[in-house]
Amino acid sequence: MGPQPPHGEPPKPPIPGVHNLIAIGSGKGGVGKTTVSVNLAISLARAGHKVGLMDADVYGPNVPLMMGVRATPHAIGERIQPIEKHGVRTMSMGFLNPGDKPLIWRGPMLHSVIQQFLRSVDWGTLDYLLIDLPPGTGDVALSLIQTAPLTGSIVVTTPSDVSLEDARKAIHMFQQVRVPILGVVENMSYLICPHCNERVDVFSYGGGRKTAEVMNVHFLGELPLDPHVRAGGDRGQPVSLEDAPDFVKLAREVERRAAEVNADKRPTIEISD
Repeated sequence: MGPQPPHGEPPKPPIPGVHNLIAIGSGKGGVGKTTVSVNLAISLARAGHKVGLMDADVYGPNVPLMMGVRATPHAIGERIQPIEKHGVRTMSMGFLNPGDKPLIWRGPMLHSVIQQFLRSVDWGTLDYLLIDLPPGTGDVALSLIQTAPLTGSIVVTTPSDVSLEDARKAIHMFQQVRVPILGVVENMSYLICPHCNERVDVFSYGGGRKTAEVMNVHFLGELPLDPHVRAGGDRGQPVSLEDAPDFVKLAREVERRAAEVNADKRPTIEISD
């Protein structure tokens, strides 16, 4: 159900059984992109959807830690079986290369592993397959975009000017390769002081919304800087397993935007008199 290819471009084969393929990216690291990906995936699953999470950040695969998974996938025939945890089917290079050993790979090897994760993993039937991209606009993002029919993309930023500048680059990348942008998420948007209960704008305020408005893309919402979110990710018990209204709201916005994009792609039938 990915977007129609531009005129003259060969169609990208769909991922069997996957209804919505959504890339989650950022212009720079350190904005909480994986935290957003993990908690969004769990929130969608808790809303009743069948959800997969593909960790495409092959250089820094943090999804296993945040999901609390320490297992090695096995294969049935030639199909790799994803690891299911918290109601989400998950695949990550961190399952295959655990610990602190770095991957020193160039473009062709990255392209190969992305294709393996997309097409050799037995994802089954999914309403949403979320793909946690590495930061930036490098080989992994381009490999995915060029070969998979993405429903759309989400760009994660913080309110700081440095983060917003790089977020705009990510938005431009998705626009140039004709991937619909579901919207911008402003993470670490504010902190509620635990002592006085006042809001503190640690990294400035409103930049994500303003960037979305200027670049004519949707704003999906603000997520606070919350110590419980960090603690949950560190111990493999993401905050979305409990009451996490901000991520529930984000999940609803993503549902709505994916439905809008899919509706826009449906061919219209003209009835002549």
